[in-house]
Amino acid sequence: MPKMLLLLFICLGALVPLAHAKEYLITQYGASTDSTKLNTQVIQGAIDKASASGGGTIVIPKGVFLSGALFFKPHTHLRLLEGAKLKGSDNIVDYPLVPSRMEGQKLDYYAALVNAYRVNNFTITGPGIIDGNGLRFWKAFWAHRDSLQQVGKASTNLEVHRPRLLFIWGCDQVTIRQVKLRNAGFWTTHLYQCTNVLLEGCDIRSPFRPVKAPSTDGVDIDVCRKVTIRNCYLSVNDDGICLKGGKGPDAQSLPENGPIEDVLVENCTFGEVHAALTCGSECIHANRITLRNCRVDNDRPLLLFKMRPDTYQLYENITVENVTGRCGTLVTLSPWTQFFNMAGSAQKPFGIIRNISIANVKVHCKQFAVLEGNPTDKVENIVFKQVEATAEKAAFPNKYATVKFENVTLNGTPLKATQEIQQAPAATPLRPD
Repeated sequence: MPKMLLLLFICLGALVPLAHAKEYLITQYGASTDSTKLNTQVIQGAIDKASASGGGTIVIPKGVFLSGALFFKPHTHLRLLEGAKLKGSDNIVDYPLVPSRMEGQKLDYYAALVNAYRVNNFTITGPGIIDGNGLRFWKAFWAHRDSLQQVGKASTNLEVHRPRLLFIWGCDQVTIRQVKLRNAGFWTTHLYQCTNVLLEGCDIRSPFRPVKAPSTDGVDIDVCRKVTIRNCYLSVNDDGICLKGGKGPDAQSLPENGPIEDVLVENCTFGEVHAALTCGSECIHANRITLRNCRVDNDRPLLLFKMRPDTYQLYENITVENVTGRCGTLVTLSPWTQFFNMAGSAQKPFGIIRNISIANVKVHCKQFAVLEGNPTDKVENIVFKQVEATAEKAAFPNKYATVKFENVTLNGTPLKATQEIQQAPAATPLRPD
């Protein structure tokens, strides 16, 4: 047999398993669109059968299907057809307590609506909707927080039990494509200890009104490598994309923590968010992070550094380029003291921020930047280059002589190569709305 023909047969043979991968339509297994009926057991049964039979795709057809936590297994996938909605239960009992990870800690926590643990090559594809149905959880959160404030106490994010929308843990080669992710009870997409992840063409939203959806980060990247977020729209009532990896004075020595490396965010649009790209508040090392060719339309930071005085942090080699639109600041670098806890440690943590580039940016902002971290933080080589900004407030605080400006105009006035350090009152610690 000629070599070219043999090669063709080999290639076609490799495609056969993909072409004939079995699909498991959940209505054929008894799933109902009755909005009062939970389909958890039926859908989980289809997942289990698919995995036991060598793999397959769980298909959600047109209609609304109510479910609690689902656990995807090796060789299984999720597809939501046009008009399909996988809707989360708003009763926390439908999300079991399982070994998990939240806010930079290893702990037992409530499962997400969609869970995948060590499921390599896992895919979620649209164009349907995964809806967390979070209103009941949001109302409970604000009621609890308000009740504690009335007696002079603070509430943490974990006291009101809420499920995430997606939790993907320890997976390699993950694709989430053309899915609408809506109304998470807690974080929307949590990636932990994953590599080679692609989110493409997704629409990720949670509301600011009439009830705010607290802590519904769009994408939390937690101890991950090689993550690409492309052609997505994000508008959530917290950070759009957030880099995480651990917190606390000994965080860098715990095996469950680690760096975030090689993240690319491109061709995305950020509507209302607390920040487009956030480093922290639970992060020990972020390296080689790029956000490019994006548009912003909000009054919050484009790039936000949450500097914890109780955690050693290293943020380096971060590039933001080719961004247009409206934001609060181009960069905010400020102390973050929410839930400060030295846990009895005698350590003296500090942060290092180095090799940060903001280039080819044209925006209208409330203030150009806020550059004033903790007193012990070390800042090296923050460069603004080819930036055209108009700001409602012309002056901006900058504590660092190492910040440089190259071909930068603010309200039509060029900034000097090394702008004079501007004195400003101490930064007010940031807190969630």
